[in-house]
Amino acid sequence: MNKIKILFNRVEANASSSAVRPDRPASVANYREEAPQILCDFLSYHETIKAHSQKTVDEYFLDLRNFFRYMKKSRSRLSQPLDGISIMDVDIDFIRTITLTDIYGYLSYLSRDRARQPNSDKTGYGLNASTRARKVATLRSFFNYLTQKAHLLEENPIRELDSPKLKKTLPKYLTLDESMELLENVDGGNKERDYCILTIFLNCGLRISELIGLNITDIQGDALRVLGKGNKVRIVYLNDACKAALDRYLAVRRPISGRDQNALFLSSRNQRISRSNVHALVKRHLSQAGLDSSQYSSHKLRHTAATLMLQNGVDVKAVQEVLGHEHLNTTEIYTHIDNEALRVAARANPLGRIKPPKDRGE
Repeated sequence: MNKIKILFNRVEANASSSAVRPDRPASVANYREEAPQILCDFLSYHETIKAHSQKTVDEYFLDLRNFFRYMKKSRSRLSQPLDGISIMDVDIDFIRTITLTDIYGYLSYLSRDRARQPNSDKTGYGLNASTRARKVATLRSFFNYLTQKAHLLEENPIRELDSPKLKKTLPKYLTLDESMELLENVDGGNKERDYCILTIFLNCGLRISELIGLNITDIQGDALRVLGKGNKVRIVYLNDACKAALDRYLAVRRPISGRDQNALFLSSRNQRISRSNVHALVKRHLSQAGLDSSQYSSHKLRHTAATLMLQNGVDVKAVQEVLGHEHLNTTEIYTHIDNEALRVAARANPLGRIKPPKDRGE
């Protein structure tokens, strides 16, 4: 069996369609009932014009709600807990009074005093740099909207604000042999389904949200229609391993009726498979293969697909299209993993052949 053939996939993207699936999950935060009009307008802009996912819009809402609660508490010296403060009275006049100094105070609060798990009695305090950077990005997007789109502010108070410095880390991934070991040890009551899911992860590099959203009608010959971030559609071409895994799974997939009848992957309850189901099956099969399930996840399988493609000669821009990355620099992080060109450069240095001197006593 050719390992490279199994774990390599030629893919290109097609973002001509941006239709939203009717089976999209319900929003976790009903911001229209909990947000002032100015915030609703901003969130609607991102949901309708920018075509961001509900999850992204919900995160924007939660970030900005926390920010405005902090602002009201710090200015009015309110005694009630932060999470109990209403922001319904926040308007453009209130926002015009916000300064860069206020933002620095908020970031200090996030760094020192914000609970990492607000609903837990055992929570720690102080958010990490990546979480704070995401909140800064939310604030930057909000104030850019007010100045450049809504034209409600003449000056952007956070125009000079820098994001927290992030620690550079390389993504973890399975080696080729470990990937083969994972696939060869799939067993259990849903082995056809699970094998197919793992094969698609390792070959196509799908996000977990993209995989659970797949419908049977998304299989189009040797291609797969994938709805990615921002409701952008791309076409992923299937290699022989993926097509064989899909054929094997579809042969045993039970037909169902109702809302999820078109879902490609089903749970044991005859419903569209959930994110938690996929996380659990990935962890279980990693353990069955003798791999450390605490170190890897479904997202690490996406990293694995990207890394194996780059290691086997796929151009970085092609991998960008495969993964559905909006920006090339997001993909380029994988080029720093096990780069053979760097090994060649190290060996090419003429000083690399110099041997250490022998001890005088030898």
